[in-house]
Amino acid sequence: MNLHRLLAARADAGRPVRVTLIGAGKFGAMFLAQVPHTRGLEVACIADLAPDRARRTCAGVGWSDDLIAATVFTDDAQAAIARPDIDLVIEATGSPAHGILHARAAIRAGRAIVMVNVEADALAGPLLAAEARAAGVVYSLAYGDQPALTAELVDWARACGFTVVAAGKGTKYLPLYHGVTPDTVWQHYGLQPEAARAAGMNPQMFNSFLDGTKSAIEMAAIANATGLDVPDDGLAFPPCGVDDLPHVLRPRAAGGMLERAGMVEVVSSLERDGRPVFRDLRWGVYVVLEAPNDYAAACFAQYGLKTDSTGRYAAMYKPFHLIGLELNVSVLSAVLRHEPTGAPHAFRGDVTATAKRDLRAGEVLDGEGGYTVWGRLMPAQASLACGALPIGLAHHARLRRDIPAGETVLWSDVDFTHADSIMHDAIATRRAMEAGLLSAAGSFRLPERAAVD
Repeated sequence: MNLHRLLAARADAGRPVRVTLIGAGKFGAMFLAQVPHTRGLEVACIADLAPDRARRTCAGVGWSDDLIAATVFTDDAQAAIARPDIDLVIEATGSPAHGILHARAAIRAGRAIVMVNVEADALAGPLLAAEARAAGVVYSLAYGDQPALTAELVDWARACGFTVVAAGKGTKYLPLYHGVTPDTVWQHYGLQPEAARAAGMNPQMFNSFLDGTKSAIEMAAIANATGLDVPDDGLAFPPCGVDDLPHVLRPRAAGGMLERAGMVEVVSSLERDGRPVFRDLRWGVYVVLEAPNDYAAACFAQYGLKTDSTGRYAAMYKPFHLIGLELNVSVLSAVLRHEPTGAPHAFRGDVTATAKRDLRAGEVLDGEGGYTVWGRLMPAQASLACGALPIGLAHHARLRRDIPAGETVLWSDVDFTHADSIMHDAIATRRAMEAGLLSAAGSFRLPERAAVD
């Protein structure tokens, strides 16, 4: 609650917080829109594959000509990270392999890193965060995105002495969405393809939100940051509005749908027949908590919390998230408090490549939101036991065998012979995490299953 005061002190001392932004897409643009209105915060450098486009983005979100002229625009991310005049790096590219590369470069340079790139975090975040801690560097999830906001609610509940029963977010979901491709995605958003193209909307990126991949990635990030478990059979996406959260998201033994207490789950804003859920949570996040005693349960009722019929389970939620418009909180927390707004501390959830249709030997996988695979959430131990291929590495990999629709793609099913050096580095990083090794800071151990609270 003191970030603004701390930032004002830095500004008054002539020591603004200075950052490098890598990737000036939608999330980056929303962050950039707030920079001119945040005294004491400066973007020293923006690295993007298209620097001129990044300049236009800054102009489009309200930057003055003078501010644009004072900012360095480059396509050299490594040079942007290595600048001696910055405090923090924001990684917002969305590429898992490049995210790992940039995070490690920031750690080597002694810079705090805010990982907007949740795809990279789901792929290797536990290892990257451990490397950062060993180097005395902050590695943080991005406030404004749903994983960090959910982790905040979990931390609030635990700090208050409550048992966390479930936590997660809402989304628009139907089972048929797992098979949607970039060619068919816009009909489910109610858009014409021509209008989407005119707006510069990337169909594969938007499809990763629709087909369940992004939800799985974000729940893996939450599980790894909070220690919550992931469902043994993957996300169920139960239809559920905010009033029914404590009824639906309680353990089966108590009448709900959870395997046990202490789980992540995503709730759908659509009933299975396509009707809208009443008071849905499509844009928000939630935590379901359990009263530790009768007195606390009575207080739930006295202060108007929505509870289940027993009064013991209650929910708190945030109905919206503003992604990049809220990112300042992570930046300032990392630099001024030296604290992340959520960071992985264990490897509990993994996201595995799953065939969208019958795939044939010789086909090349095209990653998140594409035509070939979608990402399924699995317990990390189960993923490692079966040798599942992480969705973050299902890029430009050629299949060695036929894969039936709905089947998990395995490491042994793919050939990375023609992958570039950045992908090979990402593969090596992921393999090191799977082996429980951390070359720069001793050993990294996969956690045994433990009680959440």
